[in-house]
Amino acid sequence: MHALFNDRRYLIPFRSTLLPQIFTDTLVIGAGVAGARAAIAAAEHGDVIILCKQELEQSNTARAQGGMAAVLTDDDSLDSHMNDTIAGGAGLCDLAAVRHILGGIPDRVHELINWGMRFDREENGELSFGLEGAHSHRRILHADGDATGKELVRCLGERITQHERIRVFCECFALDLITPQTNGNGPVMGAVTHHPTHGLQMIWAKATIIATGGVGQIFRETTNPNVATGDGLAMAHRAGASLADLAMVQFHPTTLYVAGGSRSLISEAVRGEGAHLVDRSGYRFMVDEHKLAELAPRDVVSRAIMRHIAKTGETHVFLDVRPIGLARFVQRFPAISDVLEQFGIKPGVDLIPVHPAAHFMVGGIWVDRYARSDLPGLYACGEVACTGLHGANRLASNSLSESLVCGAVAGATAREMQEPTNGWGVPARPAPTAVISDIPISEHGELDLADVRQSLRSVMWRNVGIERHGAKLADVLDMCDFWARYTLDKIFDEPAGWETQNMLLLGAMITRSALWRCESRGVHMRTDHPKPRDEYVLHDMWKTGAADPTPIAVTT
Repeated sequence: MHALFNDRRYLIPFRSTLLPQIFTDTLVIGAGVAGARAAIAAAEHGDVIILCKQELEQSNTARAQGGMAAVLTDDDSLDSHMNDTIAGGAGLCDLAAVRHILGGIPDRVHELINWGMRFDREENGELSFGLEGAHSHRRILHADGDATGKELVRCLGERITQHERIRVFCECFALDLITPQTNGNGPVMGAVTHHPTHGLQMIWAKATIIATGGVGQIFRETTNPNVATGDGLAMAHRAGASLADLAMVQFHPTTLYVAGGSRSLISEAVRGEGAHLVDRSGYRFMVDEHKLAELAPRDVVSRAIMRHIAKTGETHVFLDVRPIGLARFVQRFPAISDVLEQFGIKPGVDLIPVHPAAHFMVGGIWVDRYARSDLPGLYACGEVACTGLHGANRLASNSLSESLVCGAVAGATAREMQEPTNGWGVPARPAPTAVISDIPISEHGELDLADVRQSLRSVMWRNVGIERHGAKLADVLDMCDFWARYTLDKIFDEPAGWETQNMLLLGAMITRSALWRCESRGVHMRTDHPKPRDEYVLHDMWKTGAADPTPIAVTT
């Protein structure tokens, strides 16, 4: 087994030290929609600290252009939403999780409205619903056209910053979870953190909720912000929690592809409003690929684009929004219109160059319907968690809704850890403890950290991206192991180094999961195993030190 997966330690830059101690009832790591909603729920039964890696606005939530899927009209139904979700999940959705999470969305939406969330409405004042790929009804709520995430961050941000029992620590990096036992059985008792002003600290908590989002920065092409480096997944794995379905990384079909420009998302809702995908000659190739054409599931559209690019020899395809019209496009998608204007692209007149990019981690920390991981005191919600809702492919606009529901559940469930003592014997206020990081001075050569990071991202995009092959996946593991020998043995004193270590660990774990799953299903496409196989209708769960996953049956 690769040496990369035997390591379990705190990644702090001292051998042994007494760190400043902070105490709280619940620690929430991450401040997107899932973390914010979890904090609000947890504050009903105790004091809460939220850690933000940068500022509150820096998250995948804030970037979300698409909306929130919710069944709120008489012509729609929970069963219909479930059927669409299960169809997209390609056999890996857990039925109980699907019903539990989707059934909880309407209450969370009405709650947001009561809190002042400004959803878009029709002229008569009724909520406005959009259509997105693989949904059979118009059930997508938006805010400010294509700025749903921004409005959601504003709404929830006001709740948490004004709450007397919630403290928000911005620019605070979580290095590792505090786990007094080293056998991988927990309990989790908070986290070791780093702040540029206050340095290293220990935040002790009776309950710890991870809501750190995804891993998009592991890939060269991504829609994710620079904070999405998989830190929560890496911390949970080192502590001994199970991670599941890591091969299932979703790639968004349409991101703006301009030389020298960032990969700005072009929302799925644009295609829902009538935009077409075309090549340079204007040919609408998706009609040959799927009966839903541009509204097919994201994995189908992404692969079709990559095949067409390979066939034509071009670097990208185009989104034709002329069927929507300039006036309607600007009204419906003001934020996207502003981005396009910066590059001199006039929607409704010019074709928009687009290309797929890594977008959403479908797998994650394995949790039950109450957001519990398999470590006492550790909970997870949002993109970082694997709930069984998405299966092998997330349905568009289910993620913000899932995060609201599961965030509220996680915060409420954390109450079980608030007794002075509990079934795991966690004391309410541990005595100050020396943190020992038993890392010998490295005798290996030095590698440039930025080079390792960029090389990893390039290798992951080329070989563990939209299409994969077993031989190439095995080579990626060898490359990760090489970089790990010269990176995981180093002591760093700033977030860039810790992020790179986390990215290496998660990149290798995603690759291992992809190599184990010798089939094609949902977002996971193996060119050497192009068909789904019945023996892989399983969740693959990975633990620290295990050479192979533990298969878990899908509940139907």
